Amino acid sequence: MTEGVAVGICLERLAVIPLDTDEAGNAALTGAKAANLARAAAAGLPVLPGFALVPEESAADLPHGPSAVRDAWRGLAGEQGRSLVVRSSSAHEDTADSSMAGLFASELDVRGWDDFISAVQAVLDSSHRSRAPARGGGDPSAGMAVLVQPMLRTAVGGVMFGADPVAGRDDRILVSAVRGGPEQLLAGTVQGVRYQLTRHGRLVATEPREHRRDRLLGRRRTWRLVRLAHHAERVFGEPQDMEFGFDTDNALWLFQARPITAMALRAARGARLLGPGPVAETFPEVLQPLEEDLWVAPMSHGLTLALDSAGTAPRRVLRAVPPVTTVDGRVAADLRLLGAVPSAHPVLDFINPIPGARRASAAWRVGRLRIALPMLAVDLMADVDRELTQMPPPQEMLSGQILAALAWGRNVLSSLHAQESLVGSLVGQGSGATAVGEALAVLAEGRTRGITDVELLARHPVLLSLLPPSLERPARLPRRTGWTGAPRGVEALPAREGLRLRIRWVQEMQASLVREYAARLQTAGRPDVLRQLSTLRWPELAGILGGAPWTADVDERGLRPDSRPLPAAFRLSQEGRPVAEHIGGRGRGRARSRDRGHLTGQGAGGGLGIGTAWHGRGPRPGHAVLVVRTLDPALAAELPELGGLVAETGSVLSHLAVLAREYKVPTVVGVPDAVDRFPQGTELTVDGTSGTVETVSKTVSKGAEDEPVSTGAEKGFA
Repeated sequence: MTEGVAVGICLERLAVIPLDTDEAGNAALTGAKAANLARAAAAGLPVLPGFALVPEESAADLPHGPSAVRDAWRGLAGEQGRSLVVRSSSAHEDTADSSMAGLFASELDVRGWDDFISAVQAVLDSSHRSRAPARGGGDPSAGMAVLVQPMLRTAVGGVMFGADPVAGRDDRILVSAVRGGPEQLLAGTVQGVRYQLTRHGRLVATEPREHRRDRLLGRRRTWRLVRLAHHAERVFGEPQDMEFGFDTDNALWLFQARPITAMALRAARGARLLGPGPVAETFPEVLQPLEEDLWVAPMSHGLTLALDSAGTAPRRVLRAVPPVTTVDGRVAADLRLLGAVPSAHPVLDFINPIPGARRASAAWRVGRLRIALPMLAVDLMADVDRELTQMPPPQEMLSGQILAALAWGRNVLSSLHAQESLVGSLVGQGSGATAVGEALAVLAEGRTRGITDVELLARHPVLLSLLPPSLERPARLPRRTGWTGAPRGVEALPAREGLRLRIRWVQEMQASLVREYAARLQTAGRPDVLRQLSTLRWPELAGILGGAPWTADVDERGLRPDSRPLPAAFRLSQEGRPVAEHIGGRGRGRARSRDRGHLTGQGAGGGLGIGTAWHGRGPRPGHAVLVVRTLDPALAAELPELGGLVAETGSVLSHLAVLAREYKVPTVVGVPDAVDRFPQGTELTVDGTSGTVETVSKTVSKGAEDEPVSTGAEKGFA
């Protein structure tokens, strides 16, 4: 088949739709690009005239064929042979879901009939670059139209966003401009000048900086662009991504308008600063709704009681803001409320008399608590131990007894969390022993004696401190134990660790009761009932245990899927999605230096160490520095012989941090982006006193790769 025959067949199948007709605004017919320009022109926006070429079968009642195409071309090009632009207008581009920017062909400066036909054919051929099916299925070329407009010589052109997609701000307008046409920006051959404007047209910033007299966009041009952005937003109902140009007579023209498809999330106004830090070690995995209500709600209530008793926050705030919440099933804490990061307004807080007065009013309570807390903790632990000891085995309990035990567990967990928080902040750690350290010692000694892990768990409930609470996940004790010393018994633990251990025991009691009730329902013909119970809320479970019928919608619920770990610090967008925030500046717990080789967090003790970064995956290097996102207690078995421990989140009072100090492992917490900034194999120095983490050369000294560098970690294993 010759080229001439192919061109003839192409023209026979094309219909002509001028942009100033009603049919042109139908995106299913003319494609989104042409349809948007037709709508803009009808609304009075400055759009060049033109027409769209569409498949004849979709517009059989419109002019079509070679003569119709030639007449349209002649009407636009004129007797002088005006230069034209021939662009794609696919049904798959410039939509709210996908822009497909630059995927299809655009032919510029097209002159003459033969070049015009070749340009139309090139645009149609480019439809096969897309793997997306046409609407309704079939060949993608079936959804392709061709947009034809005059070629405009522009003095200044560019791209304008009616909102800032990079920062996710709908109160900003972003403009990139160049001398000449906007195609230079779109092709990436010229950087251009970026202008950030307010919605009212005030210039916020330019990049790179321009001299006032040499600006591409002066005040008058800027105002005209802002008015165009507002007008386009009213026409289309949302901010638009637009291509524009000022011609040699300084007239403004709109070349293209489409929805902004990649708008970054932005934190909602007044959103609080959240992070997994202080609580991720207790709940490192995604929780289901029932697990939230059984364990997270009591933790939040207990911390509220502790903060109120210490006068840390006003009661009106504590009533409105829970200290602990969940995002996609992952637990996060209010970092400022719990003191994990400094106040956002330290100067204002310093001169504000209200916090001081609040603390003064709580001082007498705190003073008494400091003396009474150890005794109160002993009494509470004794009450919990007695209640757990006297509780019948789950298999022997009636449904009403299971309900009462679960309700008691929720109430006592609030008290345990409140006292644990107060003891940790007011009394201190005491001997420095931890439940996790005791558990590792028990595990190491039991395995030496040949006792199975199942038997050890049944004999020594202290081992539960190595396992996060879960209704479903099987209990798997760590394989590695290392050198741990001799177990001393639960009674030797300080008050705070004893309270933490009781919290874990109560959680396991609740989990065992839910599993028992699931086993009873399973025998009644519900094989997947434990998963279904996990999707319930506490009032729903209480109702079923109290005799309420099992509703059909429970069978249709699904478990929350596993999700990515939360950022170390974030705020929630209006859609409830986390927006990561880097905490900079000076202050405790903040990163004072953010260059790749030097980060500062919060020192958790252990001295100074040097070693090789290891993320816990793959072979463990000799003298490893464990770099993690959260302080998961399951990592406790890795502590012996570590050169250091670095965590993006966490508290110096966390289980793992306390145990690391016990093992003399240099530890730094609250180091932002540590996992990404220190890849595995990076040589690091970790200062547990100053909280500094730095990269060092692999050849610290002659023979450094053959001989381990002395660190504080070796002191505990001599």
